[in-house]
Order: sequence, then structure tokens, then C-alpha cells
Amino acid sequence: MEQLAWLGGEPTRRQPFPVYTTLGDEEKKAVIEVLDSGELSRFLGTWSPDFYGGTRVQALERDWEAYFGIRHAVSMNSATSGLYAAVGAAGISPGDEVIVSPYTMTASATAALIYGGIPVFADIDPQNFCISPDSIRQRLSERTRAIIAVDLFGHPAAMAEIMAMAEEHNLVVIEDAAQAPGASLHGRPAGTLAHMGVYSLNYHKTIQCGEGGVVVTNDSALAERLQLIRNHGEVVVKAKGTEDIVNMVGFNYRMTEIEAAIAREQLKKLERLAKARRDAADYLTERLMNMPGLTPPYVGPGVQHGYYLYAMRYDEMEAGMPRADFVEAVRAEGIPMSAGYVEPIYLQPLYQQRIAFGAAGYPFTMLPFPEAVSYARGLCPVTERMHFKELVYASVCHANVTRADLDDVVKAIGKVLGYAKVAKRGNGVA
Repeated sequence: MEQLAWLGGEPTRRQPFPVYTTLGDEEKKAVIEVLDSGELSRFLGTWSPDFYGGTRVQALERDWEAYFGIRHAVSMNSATSGLYAAVGAAGISPGDEVIVSPYTMTASATAALIYGGIPVFADIDPQNFCISPDSIRQRLSERTRAIIAVDLFGHPAAMAEIMAMAEEHNLVVIEDAAQAPGASLHGRPAGTLAHMGVYSLNYHKTIQCGEGGVVVTNDSALAERLQLIRNHGEVVVKAKGTEDIVNMVGFNYRMTEIEAAIAREQLKKLERLAKARRDAADYLTERLMNMPGLTPPYVGPGVQHGYYLYAMRYDEMEAGMPRADFVEAVRAEGIPMSAGYVEPIYLQPLYQQRIAFGAAGYPFTMLPFPEAVSYARGLCPVTERMHFKELVYASVCHANVTRADLDDVVKAIGKVLGYAKVAKRGNGVA
């Protein structure tokens, strides 16, 4: 049997994996046109024709609406800003509870805190890693006002069940589709499945403009509130004639003309770039699906996966090797593999100590009693099991990766699991 690189043998590959690049001559040309125009931004925080931004910002928003089949797109300087604006637009007030996933980028939860809301963590589905409708239902209370559902790793959450629950309880749903542009559920694009959807244009996403984000909605009132929060709304509401000024303390969440110009070119590439991710993932799954101890990514009924990451479940008992050793051994073979994703959010000091704004602990002091919302270890057992024991992932499915690169992934994993199988037999394990 071939010796593992982990134990001194020759690695499967020595060259690094291709870096994901999406920029080309189209983006360069678009940036030069912006520079030649002299208009790097045209936002003004006053009620004027420039309240909605410059030529390219507005063009991006119209392109986005057309591409995703949505009535309103509001550009932002980041997806984090988009989440914050969406929670504000939803009317979240101090003490309101917002049900969120514990297994995602932390901004999906801190968005509630910005408006004095209380994040309530529901567990995830062990198959797709998205927030579980059953767990959401268990977390509902008379103080629940909204749900933030994350399309984790590019798999859309169970939005039909979540939206039905929201209608039953009069809740606002925000879909965090930062990792899912190009994904869909029953033919509808991820990000358009809730009252508001948030996309990311951060540099490592499927399409990007360095930073940036877009919030979409079919609700004109929500779109107006998003635009006001984006651009110093408190100054604008009087002249604009806006009557509902709840949460209209505005920010500067505005996108630049250069970012918008790049994003417009990137949007034209989305279908191709998303298909490349699916094709690469399908190729890997077909070759890994029968390897002991590994469960390739689940794809639910009617789902077109976005594959921001290729995330698998690892069973160390079946594989015959501790997860940490498996990941270290695969990495030694030259494959970028990782264990776990992000530590469950509620285990962060912010939630463990209940300190967000001010020494007194606002907004947690808005709770009727300290135990009203739990952040204790064990709160979300599926999430903790996935993070600490089962989840492994690699960022190897994108347009710059070749079949030869993916063959190396398969070869390296097979080599490590083959070693584990022999070692398992040598130890007398059946």
C-alpha cells in the first residue's frame, strides 16, 4: 500500500490548487469607463435625484431585478449591511426575538442585535446544514418577529415550510443567500424565496466586486425602507413624505460606481460560473459516494445546489480514523480539506456573557428574565455534532479547477481511507 504523505510518503500533489478568479478584460474595461467618467459615486444623503446613487449603481439594480425576476433590488456596500438593513426594514424593535441559524457567518445573527433584537438559535438539518423548520417551530414565542434563514454552502433552506410558518404567525422572513447565487428551489432562484433576500459580492463568492451586496424584495414598502436605511434615512423622511419612520435612522451602506460596474459584468457570468461549480461537485460526488465513512453533499428535491463549499459528513467509526487525523492526512496529500465550519455562534463570548452594547448587557436586558433565551452548550445538538465531530469540507468546486485537480482529490481521499481501512483491520476492528 502506498505510504501516506502524513507518515513520510510522497504526497498526491505538490502544486497548490488553482485560485478562484472571476475577473477579466470585461471588468477592466468597465472600471476604466468609470474612471474616465469621473463619477466614482453619485449618492447624496438628501432627498434629491442623487438619493438613489449613480448611473451604474442604478443600472446594476435594474439588471439584478431582471436576472432574478424580482421587483426590487437595492445595492449595498456589503451583504452584512444588507442583513442589517433588512432587519431594520422588517421593523425589529428592542426585545423582539429573531430566530436564526447558529451555523453561519456571525452577521446573520448580529443583524438582530443592531436593532435591539434578541437572536434565538434554532438547530440545523443534518442533511443540508440549513436551519431546521422543526427546530424553528420549537423556538417560536410570543416575542418572535422574524426568521433569518441561511442557504448554507449554497443549498437553499426549506423555504416553503418556513414561509408557511411565517404566514401562520405573521413573521418576516429574510433569506441569507450570500453563499447561494445560482442556486434554486423548484425553479425559483435562491434569494427570492422570502420577504427579503440578501446576496454577497465579497471577493470569495461565486460572483464578486471585492465587497458589496444586494437585497431583493417584491414588496415596495420594504424596498423603500431598505433604500432609506442605506442612505441616511433620518434626514430624508420629511422631504420624501415617509410616514412610518420606525428604524429609519440611516447609515452609509452605499455601493460605489466602480463596484457596481464590476458587479454588472460579473452578473453576466453567473450562470456559467454556477454551472462550473455544479459540474465539478457532481463529478466529485459520483466518485466519492461509495467511500467508507463519507457522505457527499445532500441535494434536496427540486434543489439546484450552489456549492459555495463542498461539504461532507464524516463517520470516523465507519472510516476507522479520527476526523482530525483524516483531515490532517488529506491535507498532507496536498488537498485543501478542513474540519468543521464556524463554531456555533451562541458559544461566542458575546452570547455567553450577554454583552453587546454597553456594560449593562443591552439588548439582553430587554428579556423578561435571563433564562428566557438560552445560549447554553447543547442548545443545538445537531449543529454541535456536525461542527465538532462530522463535518468536513473543501473549496475545490469552481470554474478554475480541472478534472485532473478533482481526480487528485479523489485519489488522495481514497489513499487516506484505504490506509485507515487497513489500520482498522490490523487493530482487529470488524
